[in-house]
Amino acid sequence: MSLAPAVRADAGFWWTRDDLGFIDGRLHLAGQDVGALAETVEGPLYVYSAARIAANLGRVREALGRTGRPSRVYYAMKANRFEPVLRHLARTGQCGVDICSPNELDRALACGFAAADISFTGTGVANRDLDRLLAHPDLTLNCDSIGMIRRIGERAPGRAIGVRVNPERGTGYAGAEKLTYAGDVATKFGIYREQWPQALATARAHGLTITSLHFHVGCGYLTRELDAWEAAVDAGLAFLDDLPDVATVNVGGGLGLPHGEADAALDLDRWAAVLARRFAGREVTIACEPGDYIVKDAGVLVLGVTDVERKRDVTFVHVDGGFNLAPEPAYYDLPCEPVACAPRGFDTAAWSPVTLAGNINEALDIWAHGKPMPELREGDRIAFLNAGGYGASMSSNHCMRGDFTEILLPA
Repeated sequence: MSLAPAVRADAGFWWTRDDLGFIDGRLHLAGQDVGALAETVEGPLYVYSAARIAANLGRVREALGRTGRPSRVYYAMKANRFEPVLRHLARTGQCGVDICSPNELDRALACGFAAADISFTGTGVANRDLDRLLAHPDLTLNCDSIGMIRRIGERAPGRAIGVRVNPERGTGYAGAEKLTYAGDVATKFGIYREQWPQALATARAHGLTITSLHFHVGCGYLTRELDAWEAAVDAGLAFLDDLPDVATVNVGGGLGLPHGEADAALDLDRWAAVLARRFAGREVTIACEPGDYIVKDAGVLVLGVTDVERKRDVTFVHVDGGFNLAPEPAYYDLPCEPVACAPRGFDTAAWSPVTLAGNINEALDIWAHGKPMPELREGDRIAFLNAGGYGASMSSNHCMRGDFTEILLPA
């Protein structure tokens, strides 16, 4: 169902699309009135669109199909672990799932993914974690350290493993250091080139066969970061020369999406061309593990306005949810896009700058500073866009304000 003809022509917002926009002056996602949905629950509400999730996954799969190599998608479960979302993805049969903990493994299995469709990529993995993971021999285990290789070898000699390497090249959204997993500064992720001989020797000592190579170099990259990402892919693939048994190379996740008006969407044709160029002549399957790209723009977080008050020269609009519900703007300085669910007027020239403040008793708890918004009153609702990924899954109960409701709108 296309909503584009019903979106107000005088809105002109950068974020509107066929399934997200205003109908009769009210914000709709996937054909549903977002504000009306929020009125059916108490407190904060996450709303996700199954149709958008499927469309996003489909675009990644189509792009991989243009690389000329066999391919596989593992959805990064840490982005959104809502069980209806996982069951929806499992039913499609279009992807596996990437996990970071044994508890995520249990949830993935319970939601319909087979162990053979699950890839584990974690760091700081305890022995108790390994014992639970190794109970599933079909699970792909990407080893993040030499110690992890040794401990797997002690418990399961002869097993097939994956190895996560650090190519010392990376990039993230707008080049942000906090979103870059590999680069000039040493990070905790993956095995470095100078450690490589020891890693290979440790695997050989326990009869472990390395069948998968993995590297993840950053989060949220867009077209402007693709040159840096290609350099990282090239550096990661250099490890393949010592791995004759590798059948799959996982280039990680990190595919980004626009967070503000100045952001251009990731050019998937160019992304696929990078992979086609770098994997030419390599008889391996290309895997990737997008999280954000699959679910982030498929969801919104709806919060109610509790107070509107002028303090000195600032108008504060207080809402009934804080940074504990969607930490990325506070943790990573990602832009936040609040949208009034039922604006009083669409003439943006008449809007006034406000500071949107959450309900957590911390100075950090500010959603946006100086954001132009229409007139807002107590009881109004605001939808925070791009909340489908790393929102609920990263939430905490700080100040015991962690309660929320999640809804998946059917495709």
